[in-house]
Amino acid sequence: MERFPVHTLDTAPETSKSALRDVQARFGMIPNLAGAMATSPVLIQSFIGIFDGVHGGSFTEPQVQTVLLTDAVTNGSSWAVALHTALGLQAGLDAANVAAMRAGRSPSDKKLGALSTLARTLIEKRGRLDDQDIERFLAAGFSKDLLLEVINIVAASTITNYTGSVTNPPLEAALQPHEWKS
Repeated sequence: MERFPVHTLDTAPETSKSALRDVQARFGMIPNLAGAMATSPVLIQSFIGIFDGVHGGSFTEPQVQTVLLTDAVTNGSSWAVALHTALGLQAGLDAANVAAMRAGRSPSDKKLGALSTLARTLIEKRGRLDDQDIERFLAAGFSKDLLLEVINIVAASTITNYTGSVTNPPLEAALQPHEWKS
């Protein structure tokens, strides 16, 4: 059931249109979730700002997609799981690692596994990491600044995951092969 409209550039509130144009420039289209976000100009504009930090940060795209897919599964966001499955595979993530994350497990790759575990732990513990959680991440070869950068990615995914759960946008045809239910 679609509870919120999925806006286009023609139907969006005037103050959401510039953000939607930015989304369209980045993706080559306006994903249904962004169209739903456009109902709130504050939300869609905030999303654009944090999106730039996520994809312009220190992590590679496969690493970013690892965190985003893990978060989507942990938060039970069906739309985001489908999107980040597709984007993760496109970014070069191994299909077995993607399947593991979709099942709530961490990838077998040491660094991706550490990223996935940290992301899931941040959500499950509501940011209250203990020394062991931090040490496990650092032992995988990451630094403290990157741990803090993961918090930014988790924040961005929380925006999209919660928005997807609240607005329930339809899944685009291109994402339907990656459909997922919690």
